[in-house]
Amino acid sequence: MINHVKYELSTNILTVLDQRKLPDEEIFLNCSNGEEVAIAIENLTVRGAPLIGVTAAYGILIVWNNFLKKGSDLKVIQDDLAKYMERLSKTRPTAVNLFWAINEMKLIVNSNRSIDEINSKLLKRAIDIHEHDIENNKKIGVFGASLLKNTKNILTHCNAGALATGGYGTAVGVIRAVHDLNPVIHIWVDETRPVLQGARLTAYELYKEQIDHSVICDNMAASLMSKGKVDGIVIGADRITKNGDTANKIGSYSLAVLADYHKIPFIVAAPQSTIDFSLEQGSEIPIEERDPMEIKMVGNRWLTPRKSNVFNPAFDVVPSNLITAIVTELGISEYPYSFKK
Repeated sequence: MINHVKYELSTNILTVLDQRKLPDEEIFLNCSNGEEVAIAIENLTVRGAPLIGVTAAYGILIVWNNFLKKGSDLKVIQDDLAKYMERLSKTRPTAVNLFWAINEMKLIVNSNRSIDEINSKLLKRAIDIHEHDIENNKKIGVFGASLLKNTKNILTHCNAGALATGGYGTAVGVIRAVHDLNPVIHIWVDETRPVLQGARLTAYELYKEQIDHSVICDNMAASLMSKGKVDGIVIGADRITKNGDTANKIGSYSLAVLADYHKIPFIVAAPQSTIDFSLEQGSEIPIEERDPMEIKMVGNRWLTPRKSNVFNPAFDVVPSNLITAIVTELGISEYPYSFKK
């Protein structure tokens, strides 16, 4: 498994794999302060909702420890950490795991405890968020595999693998578990425009795991389905509302519509922390709009006229009635969904 995120207490440094450089280069960056962690989330050095949550937790821990070194009193640290958490919350507004992890750490920071107690509990909680994510992903994999174990060709969109999580994967975790049961499966990997997380990252992971796969352009999926070459679709999620509406990488909605038309199972794999119990339905999910240059250029090459307007939403929302099953570490849910804490 890819060791792409590691926190070292002795140096108070978070080391992350720079996913912008994959698959050409495996370059690791060291984050020694909170702003470096925030930028790493913002600029897609790290990405994927569960990993964003893990990274945010470590970022808060780093800021806490840096303030302790300065000898600040607790009230000053709490006030400054509140500002940093606000900064973190603006990095990727759609990924609910970010806000969940911030809140988990905030509860400890603002608790009525001594500095020493807060210190030990923050460290433990950050490590727990990381380790539990891996454990939960493996459970998701087992549940998801029970739905897709008899498939020959599975299609996935974006990257919901080890690189998007603490270290195992949600959608790709399901693929790994299916592969353990049926090593002859074949995976169709959507390239996932405009940042190409499928072509760059999911294909990279599947190649490393020696799982048979083919990368396709996003607009090829419908043709494959029409020819009976897709038996199941599995994606991750950045936010799921109480009624099961699911925000995922842009293009997920069109895949769900196609799957419904062709009677193909459409599975969402995500941890419970991705469910936003404060939202009733998908229309309430904030959708991040990203830099137009992600569409206008690849590397140093312009793909559009320089003055063309661009619309670049990072996510779309799949209505719950198009989702065959939502798989979390707690099990399998089917439509109609009604998630409760």
